[in-house]
Order: sequence, then C-alpha cells, then structure tokens
Amino acid sequence: MRKDTQESKDVQEFALSEDDRRFITLWAVTCAARALPLFEAEAPSDIRPREAVEAARAFALGGRRTVRLRTAAWGAYAAAREAADPAAAAAARAAGCAAGAPYLHPLATPHQLKHVLGPAMYQARAREFAEGDDPGVGDDEVRWALEQVPPQVRVVVGRMPAGRPGRTRLGALHRRLEAGLRG
Repeated sequence: MRKDTQESKDVQEFALSEDDRRFITLWAVTCAARALPLFEAEAPSDIRPREAVEAARAFALGGRRTVRLRTAAWGAYAAAREAADPAAAAAARAAGCAAGAPYLHPLATPHQLKHVLGPAMYQARAREFAEGDDPGVGDDEVRWALEQVPPQVRVVVGRMPAGRPGRTRLGALHRRLEAGLRG
C-alpha cells in the first residue's frame, strides 16, 4: 500500500461546526479585505477578488455555501495568476483563500491548517511586496491579523494538528501565525 493511501485511511476528524466555519471565514474576510486595495490599484477593472471577498462575507454573515461562492474563489485565483505585480497577485490569493474558507474540512491533517491561515499569510505577503519586499511589514501584518482573530478561531486551531510550513517566506508567516493562534 502506498504511504499516502495509508495516511489517508489513518486521518481522523476534528470537531468543526458551521459556526466554526463562519468565524474562520469572517477572519479570512477581514484579512483579505485589507489587501484588496493592492490588487484593485493594479487591475481596477477586475472585480473577481472583490467578488470572492463579498461572497465569503455573505457566508460568514449567515449565507449558504453555494456554487457562486466556489466560482468566486476560483475567479480570484485566476486573477492572481494573471496579475503581473506580486503584491496584487498575493492580494488576489488572499481573496481566493477567504472564499475557500467555508469549505474547510474537519480532517485532522496539517494541510487543513493552511486553509485557515492562508488569507492572513497572503495578506501579509501582499503588504510586504507593496513595501519593497520588507519582511518587517509582513511581521507587523501578522501581529495585526492576530489582533483581529475571533476567539473561536483559536479554539478550532487548537483542535487541529500542527502545520507543516515550508522554508519559504510564506512558511515563515505560517509559523508566526500558527504560534500566535496557539500561544
């Protein structure tokens, strides 16, 4: 049996309610919306990231997970791929991650944590790029994001296994966010 097949059979679930998804999505929207002007300054006529943030906000405030929400997420990711400016691309990714937050699965895998942290990671990275790739700016944004997090998100993260961030700058942001949420 392949290792990944065995690991998928061993995956446990953690408690995750619809309200938990809404709190996570609300935080995701807060983070993504902060970076959205960086995308809109680069591509003012491209509304896909804003649509993703607004669709995620609608879910966070009691709406349903719909095809519109999933389509908006994919649209924001497409906008990120098309963006020439790295700050705009990261901002669009933050929006895509926010629209994907309602689809978080209650699977106890390190990968699921990236779905929770993604909007804040990309928002911080977008702001870094906008300020000449200054990591101090990203560190400040991580602190800001942690100040915005609802307590319920910390509870959900506490139920999840530790993440496996890479060695990139996004990995460093992931580590700081995870430590802040668990601390």
